[in-house]
Amino acid sequence: QVQLVESGGGLVQAGGSLRLSCAASGLTFSNYVMGWFRQAPGKEREFVGAINWTGHISTLVDSVKGRFAISRDNAKNTVALQMNSLKPEDTAVYYCAADVSIRSGTRYANYWGQGTQVTVSS
Repeated sequence: QVQLVESGGGLVQAGGSLRLSCAASGLTFSNYVMGWFRQAPGKEREFVGAINWTGHISTLVDSVKGRFAISRDNAKNTVALQMNSLKPEDTAVYYCAADVSIRSGTRYANYWGQGTQVTVSS
């Protein structure tokens, strides 16, 4: 079965950095767009960014542009979210997701990981 497993979350002070990783199994990884989403307490799930199957094209929500970056390694079946200059408003559970197509702003994807907590203190 398909499994997406996130890691790398934790507690960090504002201005710090974290790198989240997602390991995929049970799917032909290179055939899927990979995305990152987040959900803060009391709020709806939010699209953060996505990267196409070749890794040459990525998109990010405006609030994280210039601070976050997405990358993927198809040889290792992994996708990463590098988060720099973190702000308290970035605090959320971060989920990786996979689908044949992921549109900017969507709340939906075919496959989801279990999530990893990111907490940014002021």
